[in-house]
Parts: sequence; C-alpha cells; structure tokens
Amino acid sequence: MGGNTSHFEDSDESPLEHLSRIVAFHSQDQWNTHFAAVKDSNKLMVIDFTAKWCGPCRAMEPIFREYANKFTDVEFVKLDVDELSDVAVEFSVEAMPSFVFVKNGEVVDKVVGARKDELQKKIEKHRKS
Repeated sequence: MGGNTSHFEDSDESPLEHLSRIVAFHSQDQWNTHFAAVKDSNKLMVIDFTAKWCGPCRAMEPIFREYANKFTDVEFVKLDVDELSDVAVEFSVEAMPSFVFVKNGEVVDKVVGARKDELQKKIEKHRKS
C-alpha cells in the first residue's frame, strides 16, 4: 500500500483481516503524526514490530489479532521494521517479533519473541495501571 495509512491490518490471508482493530502504518510521517496525537494519552498502545520474512512474527499474527479484539480498551499497532527501520531503532527493537508497550508517550514494557502468554499478561497488567 505504499505510503498510505491502513486503518486495518494489511493482509491477503482472508476477508476477515479487514475486521481487525490493528492499525498498520507504512510511512514515517504517518507514524509520527499518529504518535504525536496519542503520546499524551494514558491509553495503552501495544506496538508489534514485525517483518514479512519473520516466521515467529507470522505465527503471532492471529494471536495479536485475537488480543486486539479481546482488549478493546487498548490500541494495537503493527509496524514493519523493514518499512520503518528508524522507528524500530528509536524503540530499541533488536529482534522480531518485539511488542512494545507505550503509555503517555513512554515505553512501559516490552515482550521480545513469540511469547503469547507473557504478551497477554503484560497487556492485562498495563491496561489497568
């Protein structure tokens, strides 16, 4: 989709993908604009740093979608590290998948790797605090 912001996760897997609550950004400018708009929010944002070539990332996609649909008070964002490498560096992402938890513009936690249970526990913990 080039430089367009997608309000729904981009995928060719199935038509149900378009019902996802995950927001994907494909340009630095659009991510910066979005982050500036939400950085003062106390709402938890979970950023999935992923890559198309990453097997564990693909394995976590349905789980991330499941959590996005389950935890409707949390914002779920997907960023491809190859498209937005500067953002990955900014958030100190060194392995994929990495899930970065942000509140009020600050990183409050991180899960590195395809760790479904830990991801859910940290979402539950930080959405309440």
